Amino acid sequence: MPAGVVVLSLLAVAGCAREEAGYTFALVPKAMNNPFFDFARDGCMQAAEDLDGVECLYIGPSEHTEADQIQVVEDLITRRVDGVAVSPSNAVAMARVLVRARDSGIPVITWDSDLLAEDAGLRTTYIGTENRAMGVEQAKLLQELKPEGGSICIQSGGAAAMNHNERMQGLRDTLAGVVSAAPPGERLEGRNGWTEVAACPLYTNDDFPLAVQQMADVLASEPDLDVFSITGGFPQFVDQAYRQAVEPYRERIESLDLVIIGADVLPMQLDLLVEGLSHGQVGQRPYAMGYRSMEVLLELVSGGSVEDPIYTGLDVLTSAEDVEAFRAR
Repeated sequence: MPAGVVVLSLLAVAGCAREEAGYTFALVPKAMNNPFFDFARDGCMQAAEDLDGVECLYIGPSEHTEADQIQVVEDLITRRVDGVAVSPSNAVAMARVLVRARDSGIPVITWDSDLLAEDAGLRTTYIGTENRAMGVEQAKLLQELKPEGGSICIQSGGAAAMNHNERMQGLRDTLAGVVSAAPPGERLEGRNGWTEVAACPLYTNDDFPLAVQQMADVLASEPDLDVFSITGGFPQFVDQAYRQAVEPYRERIESLDLVIIGADVLPMQLDLLVEGLSHGQVGQRPYAMGYRSMEVLLELVSGGSVEDPIYTGLDVLTSAEDVEAFRAR
């Protein structure tokens, strides 16, 4: 393992000593079993190699558990790491913990998912996707493929996850042609032809097998469903199970009778797009999130200032040609 890089599980926090020199910055994902966050970890690791005197401490709950993530951050504050970058699973609960970090003088930034607007003062900046814009891009794809609207099911992450709620707001507002007051926006109830089915939205809590089961259940119970739209990669991250769930509907998918729009562009998701089992993927840049988090924390402890927010961009892919070009970068 490269010098200056530490990868730990939840139980290993207490036993890991800080290096004698330099800064220890923690990158806290929602869950360490999520392949999306693996790319952020890799960016964090590379930054630790590239920056002088920086240690990347990648640590979070083994699975998506809000209480465990809170405990991780509390332990990091007690340990007095030099800075914390966290993707809050529960924005409200995390804000209560970050008061301690502020009072302890520990710089905090958020990445991937932010705090609520009223709690933004507890962190210096947010690094990641402009989440409402991500939902807008998904909605634009749907408007192209289903110009008359239709019935839709939205599958999301955790009900208290700000990033997914913002994506849902962007999607709903764009399809309905309105501007809602706050995330996750207003349910689609017929405006511009779009209506959410009664069983949705679905909340996966980042449980990937559950996400596949939810998707399979809705596709079976709603035979006339026009759109299944996902705010994260959830069912697609377990790609073999996803294939089994959607393969019975291939004819409907190929004819655009049923449209599936996904989020993220991890390798297995690109394969699904090439295979015609998704009509479009709106992708984030997790590697950049992890890398920039280390750069920004170093800037902060060095007395510098940073912009707020810091957006890392999106990639919209809709074809095998798009995938080929993306992979060639």
